[in-house]
Amino acid sequence: MGAVPEYQVSKARIEDVVIIQKLLAGFAQKGKLLARSLSELYTNVRDIYVARDLSAGQLMGCCSLHIMWDDLAEIRSLAVEQSHQGRGVGRQLLQACIDEARDLGIKRLFTLTYETGFFERSGFRVVDKNIFPQKIWADCLHCPKFPECDEVALVMDLTT
Repeated sequence: MGAVPEYQVSKARIEDVVIIQKLLAGFAQKGKLLARSLSELYTNVRDIYVARDLSAGQLMGCCSLHIMWDDLAEIRSLAVEQSHQGRGVGRQLLQACIDEARDLGIKRLFTLTYETGFFERSGFRVVDKNIFPQKIWADCLHCPKFPECDEVALVMDLTT
């Protein structure tokens, strides 16, 4: 028999938004990802998956699948509480987004990240970030690091 899972990945609920914002803000303060406003999170709550600790009911992490175009979606805001890292939570959150992208017929996923190894182990490959003009002119213009972005762009082809 397999081990009983310690957490469950599911779509975020409205009551999760404030907690998600605090989680993302902690990573944003460390320069690991972009902070997200409450308004943006409420508007995009249907994009977000969360991992919930089954024993305590607490949110452990989150990840979003954001549709950019008819053939392109972004994996964004992947964050796991430090006390829960190294347990496969991030990988399960990412897989939920990949599975939904496939179900929707999305052909390519991309992400901008400092965690290159994590995404490469999950099947993404490094690309030149300039191939994503929709992304650059949407979120990137509001980033404090623009235009000197030091994140790495990775892409996953879902057609193979």
